[in-house]
Formats: sequence, structure tokens, C-alpha cells
Amino acid sequence: MSFALRMAAGGAVLAVAAVILVQAERPPMDSIQRGYRGTGMDEIYNPRSVSKELAANKIPASLPALPDAGPKAGAVYKNVKVLGDESVGNFTRLMASMTTWVAPAQGCAYCHDVNNMASDGLYTKVVARRMLQMVRHINADWKPHVAATGVTCYTCHRGQPVPANIWFNNPGPLQAGGMAQMPAGKNHPTAVARDTSLPFDPFTPFLEHDSDIRIASQTALPSGDRKSIKQTEWTYALMMNFSQSLGVNCTYCHNTRSFTDWDQSTPQRATAWYGIRMVRDLNNDYLDPLHATFPVARLGVDGDSPKVNCATCHNGVYKPLFGVGMAKDFPELTVTH
Repeated sequence: MSFALRMAAGGAVLAVAAVILVQAERPPMDSIQRGYRGTGMDEIYNPRSVSKELAANKIPASLPALPDAGPKAGAVYKNVKVLGDESVGNFTRLMASMTTWVAPAQGCAYCHDVNNMASDGLYTKVVARRMLQMVRHINADWKPHVAATGVTCYTCHRGQPVPANIWFNNPGPLQAGGMAQMPAGKNHPTAVARDTSLPFDPFTPFLEHDSDIRIASQTALPSGDRKSIKQTEWTYALMMNFSQSLGVNCTYCHNTRSFTDWDQSTPQRATAWYGIRMVRDLNNDYLDPLHATFPVARLGVDGDSPKVNCATCHNGVYKPLFGVGMAKDFPELTVTH
């Protein structure tokens, strides 16, 4: 091998080593046992990362609740299609809170024509109304996933008009076709699955559509219930995204000695099962239908609406906002009437 080739090879090795060192996490690490001793069901946390996450998941102070007295918002204001049965005081309190949660820099004008507050001329007002209905639906009808903690607009928005973690249908890069066609939408690093060469859009089949999430056939192959390696790769991409969305290992839900066995899984696996179905429900019934309301600039390359996945609420921690509940301070967000 020539000197130049040796230098190039050595440079490549050093580059790979540098990447590994940058991605590695230095000790000490914290370990939490989640299963019986000897099963390897341990969660590993970097205390320095946890400290940063705690700082990033502070909730804003809630405005004090007001007596539920006086005229109703629907009788005083025009075009109140949601929350019209709330008192004017509590209606105004929630509107002020939503401004803090979603558009603190833009203020009321982000959703309202300040010269005609009743107007639906701004698409943001139409979307916000539907999102209010969605929040109420989550809190009232998806308790198997959100329990009593519930959600508010802040859970996803964190003071930004557009949540940080939304997604669109991903057709992938243009391919030559034929023998050069990229199989299964993979073979290049994908950020949704920890930069692995797994399918880059596990959301559309599983979090919008209801494709089977499975890695192994449940019956003998001649029966026709054949689960292929390709299907397994899609499932792995989704599961790795769950892991990074919640900042946890596989053992947060599974016993790795038998991934498929529900009896050996943690209670969080059932919570996640409901969460998958909740996300599908929200994407199909609340977000997808808004594609005609959003301007083109807010749509994906295929013209689809922005949608939600686990990271939209969780933002990298095992419970959104580390389990601190805000919905309890806003009971009007926990009913659907």
C-alpha cells in the first residue's frame, strides 16, 4: 500500500474514532432496575443530560382560576364555537394562557384579526379551535394513555406557534428506479431512528395507517402469516424512534429476554399501546382533515398536514414535562361538551 493510501486509511480510522468518541457518554451514569435481578431490565441515564432536560421542561405558572360566575362567553362574544359555556372570566383566562403557551411573541394577533375578533379570516384561528377540541378529546377520552395528568396546548407547543416535533409523509429522495431503486426507504442514515439505515418514515404506516407492528410471525410459516425481515426493519425504526422520543431503553416497556411476551413486559407497554392508537386517532380525525385549512407553506411535500408522534408531547423525556400536570388547573380542557 502506498504512503498516500496508508495516510488516507489512517485518516478514515481517526475520523470514525472521533465520531464514536463524540457520540459516547462519559461516566458516571445512573442505572435504574426495572425488572427482576438478572433479567437485564435496567434503564441507563446520564445525570448531566437529565439536568438539562429538567431545565427544558419547566412549566409556566398558571393564571389563578376565577369563580365560575357571571355571563357565559357564548352570550357575550360572537362566533364562540368552543368554550361558549364558560364564564367570560374563565374564557378570557384560558385565551390569555393559550397566548403564553403558543404565541407569546405574536400575542392575540397570531390567531385573531384584532379589528374583528369574531372573524375566522386567519387560518390560525380555525386551527386553534380544532386543537382545543383535540385537547379536550385527549383528556376526556384517552385516559388509558394520559391518565389524570392530561395535556394542554403547552405540552406540545412549549411557547412556539409550531411544535418542535411534528412530521409529514416522507416520500424520500428521488431514485433512479430499476436495480438502483432504494429498497424499503432505507440505506441512508435517518434521524427518526437514531441515524441508523432503517426505513426513514415509520410514522405513515404505523401512526397514520394501522399496519401491523410486529417482528415475528405468530404461527408456522406455511399458515400464510409471514412476517418478513423488511417488515421487521420498519418496526425497528418505529421502536428506535419511541426510544429517542422518550429518552429510554427498550426495557422501559419490554423484557428483552422475550420482547413479545406481555406477561413479562412492564405496565408502560400497555400505556404505549394506547398511545399508538391515540396518535393515530389524532392524526386521522383532527390533523389530516386540516390540510385544506393550512396554507401551502405549512404543508408537507405531498400536501399533507403536519402530524404528531410520540416526540411531539414527550420531547425526549419518559413523561411529558416529567409528569407535571397542567390540565388540572384548566378543567374546561378536560370535558368534551
